[in-house]
Amino acid sequence: MKSKINKVVLAYSGGLDTSVIVKWLQQNYDCEIVTFTADLGQGSELDEAKNKASLLGVKEIFTEDLKDEFVADYVFPMFRANTLYEGQYLLGTAIARPLIAKRQIEIAKETGAEAVSHGSTGKGNDQIRFELSYYALNPEIQVIAPWRTWDLTSRTKLIEFAEKNQILISKDKMGEAPFSVDSNILHTSSEGKVLEDPSLEPDEYVFSRTLSPQNAPSDPVVTELIFEKGDLISVDGFKASPAKLLETLNELGRSNGIGRLDLVENRFLGMKSRGIYETPGGAILLLGHRSIESLTLDRASAHLKDELMPKYASLIYDGFWWSPEREMLQAAIDKSQERVNGSVKLKLYKGSVSVVSRESDDSLYSLPHVTFEDDNVYNHQDAEGFIKLNALRLKILNKRNSFKS
Repeated sequence: MKSKINKVVLAYSGGLDTSVIVKWLQQNYDCEIVTFTADLGQGSELDEAKNKASLLGVKEIFTEDLKDEFVADYVFPMFRANTLYEGQYLLGTAIARPLIAKRQIEIAKETGAEAVSHGSTGKGNDQIRFELSYYALNPEIQVIAPWRTWDLTSRTKLIEFAEKNQILISKDKMGEAPFSVDSNILHTSSEGKVLEDPSLEPDEYVFSRTLSPQNAPSDPVVTELIFEKGDLISVDGFKASPAKLLETLNELGRSNGIGRLDLVENRFLGMKSRGIYETPGGAILLLGHRSIESLTLDRASAHLKDELMPKYASLIYDGFWWSPEREMLQAAIDKSQERVNGSVKLKLYKGSVSVVSRESDDSLYSLPHVTFEDDNVYNHQDAEGFIKLNALRLKILNKRNSFKS
């Protein structure tokens, strides 16, 4: 039997759902609420969240800027692997959850809270990501997931509860919201409501982080990225913190209509969902990083990384950031990045990113070996034995199959 809960740390956004959860927890658990709002670059709603928590009677309010930690310790390690879920999604929502959960567990210890809570629904991936992280970091923590237990099963019921309990609701939340939005410094994701039908093209107002490619400038923009050990360290000569560099790429991507994705994906729970993603800086970063790797990684290492990446992506998507298998893969990925150094110039133009040039002091590209002109480093006759050895099993297979047919 679970013990009495006296204090709960809630991952608090300031939106309708988590504001209702504050009051619901107070009423159903008769406990103190600690709210935690992580500043991951989502924008101006942070002050509003703090004010709302105070109006709800919360005494311990944590609002923390975690942008640099987020990019340096979560986003950049993920990009070292060129991570894409199901070949397309840059995991902007999934990669934020383990950091939020970690800080919740730390705050629970600091404040003496026995439990943590979140506002994720019972249909989504985030409930899994939060709770797997909670238990990995504190196996004894108690978890309260209101969406799996309460009877407030619709937005209408949430609004009625809020009005009854005098909970401040933002003006645009008074009716049926057109869609749900999650945002941080890496991306914006929009899903639900008007976006649920994948046969319908999303309206332009859905996109908040990028210009339409049609409305982007008619002249291409060339930008230079410099990498050191697989991480971005400079954009057009500008050296700054990881978060500032990503913000710089975001602006370049935004103004050139880069990073839009309309995706039907497979959730961990088994259902499909349709999401509209905007990852302007991430799209630029991904191509830049792969371009430097194309010079500095040997064939076998590069191909092995590409084989490991889908597993690594699924671990992040499914909420296993704190698992030993993710850490094992990370160690292998980080080892591969020791000589991934150099610069790449990319052309940004109306929604597309393409490589202009790339160079590295650690390059494995050997012009004398690949030239079609005369060279003194390669004997063309060596290829004959190489081909015959690789053809040996194919010859034997053919003889066996021909004999039996």
